Amino acid sequence: MKSKLNNRRPVLRGVVSRGIALAFFCGACAREGSPPPLGSSASVRPSILLVTLDTTRADSIGPGAVGIETPAFNALVARGQRFTRAYAAVPETLPSHTSMMTGLYPAGHGIHENARTVPAQQSLLAEQLQRAGYRTAAFVSSFVLARRFGLGRGFDLYDDIESPERSALETTNRAIESLNTSPSKPQFLWVHYFDAHAPYTPPEPYRSRFVGKPYLGEIAAVDEQLGRLVAAFEQKTAGPVAIVVVGDHGEGLGDHGESQHGNLVYEATMHVPLVMAGSGISKGVAESPVSTRRIFNTILDLAGINAAGSLRAPTSEIVLGEAMKPFLEYGWQPQVMAVEGAQKVITAGRSEVYDVVADPGETQDLSATANLSRPLRTAMTDYPVPAAGVARAPGALSDEDRKKLASLGYVSAGAAPVIRKDAPRPVGMVRLFDTMEKASGLFVGERYAQVIPLLEKILSEDPHNLDAILRLASAHSALGQNDAAMRAFEKAKDIAPASEDVRVYLALHLARGKTWEEAVPLLENIVKQTPDRVPAVEALAQIRERQGRLQEAIALRKSLYALRNATPMERIKLGQMAMDIEDTPLAIESFEAARAAQGTAFKYDLELGVLYLASRRFEDARTALDRVPSHHPAYAMALFKRAQVSVLLKEPDQAARIEAARRRADATTRPLIERERLFQSR
Repeated sequence: MKSKLNNRRPVLRGVVSRGIALAFFCGACAREGSPPPLGSSASVRPSILLVTLDTTRADSIGPGAVGIETPAFNALVARGQRFTRAYAAVPETLPSHTSMMTGLYPAGHGIHENARTVPAQQSLLAEQLQRAGYRTAAFVSSFVLARRFGLGRGFDLYDDIESPERSALETTNRAIESLNTSPSKPQFLWVHYFDAHAPYTPPEPYRSRFVGKPYLGEIAAVDEQLGRLVAAFEQKTAGPVAIVVVGDHGEGLGDHGESQHGNLVYEATMHVPLVMAGSGISKGVAESPVSTRRIFNTILDLAGINAAGSLRAPTSEIVLGEAMKPFLEYGWQPQVMAVEGAQKVITAGRSEVYDVVADPGETQDLSATANLSRPLRTAMTDYPVPAAGVARAPGALSDEDRKKLASLGYVSAGAAPVIRKDAPRPVGMVRLFDTMEKASGLFVGERYAQVIPLLEKILSEDPHNLDAILRLASAHSALGQNDAAMRAFEKAKDIAPASEDVRVYLALHLARGKTWEEAVPLLENIVKQTPDRVPAVEALAQIRERQGRLQEAIALRKSLYALRNATPMERIKLGQMAMDIEDTPLAIESFEAARAAQGTAFKYDLELGVLYLASRRFEDARTALDRVPSHHPAYAMALFKRAQVSVLLKEPDQAARIEAARRRADATTRPLIERERLFQSR
């Protein structure tokens, strides 16, 4: 009998009410047969170690892994409970971890891609543990999980990084150093390892041991650090200990045509390792499908807070997952998966059905004959598809942030896609995945001449890809190829005549050209209608500065930096403009922020010293001016200002400082020195 999912009602309907199929999307639903929380019977709550293994396939680690030994993980399996059929909620790092930290599917917490921000009102696991008296700490190994993306709430210590990634060795060393041997509080420690993510560059001796298989070399290196971490945690932590180790998603490695992850929902990227061991955890193997979102429920149970939904006593449920990146970025078919028993269903325009126990490689599509249960059909049909508008690039990221993400293969679309019923299925477009990733990285890296042929290739096979056509237009614009840029913009308007993104990109193109005045009314209207459009706000600020309307330029820049973090050089620019309009407090604030970020690389101590002097902050002025090096091109001015400060502070060497200013005077400072009343009696 043909699956009814082939006749599934259209999924291009935007966000479905969160009330639909609540049992699938809520994270703390009570279940019959759930064990009592440990805190109800145990006198001492356990310290809990959560280790998340980024980009780790279920078949790459553990007793059944082929071509690799993972003794640390295997040791946990031998004394704990292993889940052989654990599934990620989404095959990307931030949304997958958000599901583990909230107990929700992406349809519930709203994070479908990397580089988004977890809503401030969303309750997180660490917050609940912190309120329950746990000392909480996290050590993450990739910028993808930096604090700015929202998972740091509730942690007493959140050790993140501003570089793209760091090694498992470094992360383990830092985590071990942080361990608190005091028995006064139980600990919750989350450690995230990123090494298995592409590009695969394992350290020695694993590089030599896994020649031709660098991905497995990365897994082996992580397993070594996992062993060190577990041993240190158990040795240094007072009282009982519970350990949870889980993959956040897998890696394609060519399965179904996907080399990495994020675009498809087959076993390679969704089936992940999961083992628990320690206090309150039974020994054995669980073979029923479970979702990694249940990590949230399980740790609350281990902490004695709430036992509902815990994997300590898992009950049968339909496990869901999604991969919305191709839909949100290119307008392709949205993808949802559901697993019930041995049966796995994937919908993306049409349905596929697999027996993943008998056919783990998903080679035989059984959709023509499969008999699906009503709950399974309902779960798939009712899974909420996000609105396409959430694809707009997040405004909180600077260009530097985007480049960090691009170096990891994570680049979000800059435009909401064109939604169409005849959109391609992601699995049918696998031939473009690598080209798209390369093109995104080149575009963010501003290598426009190299990206143009790749974008043209993408458009030859996916002509309705709005993001690609707008990036093509922008690349031509950046290279000064106005005619080619305008042809691309005309095509973009034909594809999406009502798109605000097209108007924004066109305005940015006009703003950088000779006819920049034409961009002014467009940008004014865009900023008025959508004041959070970061590129438009930035472009209008630059135009106002070019027009000499500095008050407005400053106001726009202040709005801009409320939307995203300003770079140190942007702070310096704002400080200079504030000096031009004699807004001394804003100028000081801007230069101080830049100096705090740059440290010894800060080159504007003269300006800061002058501003402090104008504010009668004489001691601060002295300190700033003393930092001005003698090779500074305006060192004569620094000596003059320093002499003024010396007189005002009544320093004993003020006469010598005045003489030094006179001796090193230049055409600018010489008349100033002669007229300076502070010097006349000295």
